[in-house]
Amino acid sequence: TMATICKRFCRERATLQATKSIFGVLGVTQYRGFSLSAIQNVEICKTSSEAVRDIIDGSKLLVGGFGLCGIPENLIRALKIKEVKDLTVVSNNVGTGKINRYDDPYHGLGILAQSHQIKKMIASFVGGNKEFERQFLAGELELELTPQGTLAERIRAGGAGIPAFYTPTAYGTLIHKGGAPVKYNKKGEIEISSKSKESRSFDGRNYIMEEAITGDFSLIKAWKADKAGNLVFKKTARNFNVPMAKASPITIAEVEEIVAVGTFKPEDIHLPSIYVDRIVCGEKYNKVIENIFRKQEPSTSTGSVMREKIVKRAALEIKDGMYVNLGIGMPMLASNYIPEDIEVVLQSENGVLGLGPYPEEDEKLDADLINAGKEAVTVMPGASYFSSDESFAMIRGGHIDLTILGAMQVSKYGDLANWLIPGKMVKGMGGAMDLVASKGTKVVITMEHTTKDGSHKILDECSLPLTGKNCVDCIITEMGVFNIDIEKGLILVEISKGVTIDDIKQATGCSFEVTSSLKEIDIIITNI
Repeated sequence: TMATICKRFCRERATLQATKSIFGVLGVTQYRGFSLSAIQNVEICKTSSEAVRDIIDGSKLLVGGFGLCGIPENLIRALKIKEVKDLTVVSNNVGTGKINRYDDPYHGLGILAQSHQIKKMIASFVGGNKEFERQFLAGELELELTPQGTLAERIRAGGAGIPAFYTPTAYGTLIHKGGAPVKYNKKGEIEISSKSKESRSFDGRNYIMEEAITGDFSLIKAWKADKAGNLVFKKTARNFNVPMAKASPITIAEVEEIVAVGTFKPEDIHLPSIYVDRIVCGEKYNKVIENIFRKQEPSTSTGSVMREKIVKRAALEIKDGMYVNLGIGMPMLASNYIPEDIEVVLQSENGVLGLGPYPEEDEKLDADLINAGKEAVTVMPGASYFSSDESFAMIRGGHIDLTILGAMQVSKYGDLANWLIPGKMVKGMGGAMDLVASKGTKVVITMEHTTKDGSHKILDECSLPLTGKNCVDCIITEMGVFNIDIEKGLILVEISKGVTIDDIKQATGCSFEVTSSLKEIDIIITNI
C-alpha cells in the first residue's frame, strides 16, 4: 500500500541521514563501496608526560624552536620530571639561564642542560646559556656546532629521504677541514674534534658534503592542531618545527588548542597530519621573550658615539629595493638609520620577511614574533612567515642582496672570523656561515677597529677559526671604510674626520692601499 511504501521510504531516508552524519563526524568524504578518511593514526594524549612516555635513556631528540620562540616547553618539562638521561639533542639553541623578568632559573633546553640530562648537543648557537658553556668547556658533554642553514637543510633532507647534499656553506673552515672541538677533557684539552668533510667543485664553486639528520623522536610546538593532526603555527614560531616534524619516526606536537576536523581550510594548514603521530594540549605556557629592545636616551660616551658612527655609515650601504639581512648586535642598529626616502625589506633567518620596528609599548610584545637576536619585533604590511629551511633557501640561493655582520677578526683578503675562541668562548656561528657563503650577497662587516686592549682585528690572516674565506666585501669601523679586492686586498676608500692615514696604519695589522679618491665619511653624529 501507499502507506507501507511511505514508511519504508522514511526509514531508509533516516538511515541514510544517520550514516551521513556519522561519516561526517569521522571526516569521511566518500562512502560508496569504500571510505576516504581525513583522520590518520594520530594519538591525542591527555598530558605531556603521557606524550613522552616511551622516550628512554640515550634517545636522539629533534627539538623545535628558535631561541625560546616556538619551543615545546611542556614536553621539555615532562622530560625533566621523567629524568631520562644521556640524550642526544638536535636543536638550533640550547635554552637559557636566568632572565631577570622571569622567576624560573632556566628556560627551554636549559632545563635539561642544568640537570645534566644531555650527553650531546647538535646546534648552531649556544650563546645565552652560561651553564651549558661551562659544562662543555669542563668536558661534561659533547657539542657539535653546525651552521644554522646547514642544520635546517640536514634535518629537511633527513625527512625527505635524502642521505646527503653539497653546500657552499663553511667551505675552508673547521666545519669543512675538521678540528673543531666537540669534547674537552677535564684538563681543558680537546678530547674529540670534528672530522673533515668531503668537498667538490661545481661550476667553479667549492662545496662540502653534509649528511642528513634524523632522530628517534621529534618534539615540536604548534599553535593549533585539529583532531586529525594537521597543524597551524603562529608567526615566527614556525622556525625549525616544520622540518623537524618530518625527520623522526615519532613526532610529538605540543599545541595551545585542539580543534575539530574541518576547522582549518585545507589551504591554511602549515603541516599535514601525515607527519604527526601524537598531539597534546600544553598544560602551561610561560611564553618567555628572551630580549626586549628599549629606546635609551642619547649617550655621549665614547663607546656610544663610536657605535653610532659605525652603524650610521653602514646604513648608507642599504639601497632602495634591497632585501637585507642584519646580524645581531651592532648590525641590527643600522635599521634605525635607513634613509626615509628608500624602501627595503628586512629578512630574518628565523623565518620572517618584512621586519618592522621594535614595539614601543609592552602590550604589543609578542613572544611568537621575534628576530634573529631573539628580540620582540613587529612586521610591516606585506610581511610573510616561513620555516627555517625556507629561510635559508632564500639566503643560500642568493636572494638576499646585502648582509651586515659583526666580526672578531677580518683578514686582508676578506676572510672572516666571528664565532669561536677555542677553550674560552663558545657561542656558535648561527646563520653567519650561510650568509657569507652566498654568491649573490654583498657582505659588509661593522666592528670596532681594534680590541679593547688595542690589539689588531684587521690582520694578514685571521688567528681565530674562520666563518668564511674571501667572503667580506667591505669593512666599516670608527676610523674608516675599506673595500676588499680579491687580488689587491684592503683598499681604504673613506676616512673619519680627525683620523689620519698614519692613525689607521698603526691600528691595522696588515698593509693596505689608499684609493686616489679617498674621501671623508659623510655622516652626522648626534650623540656629541
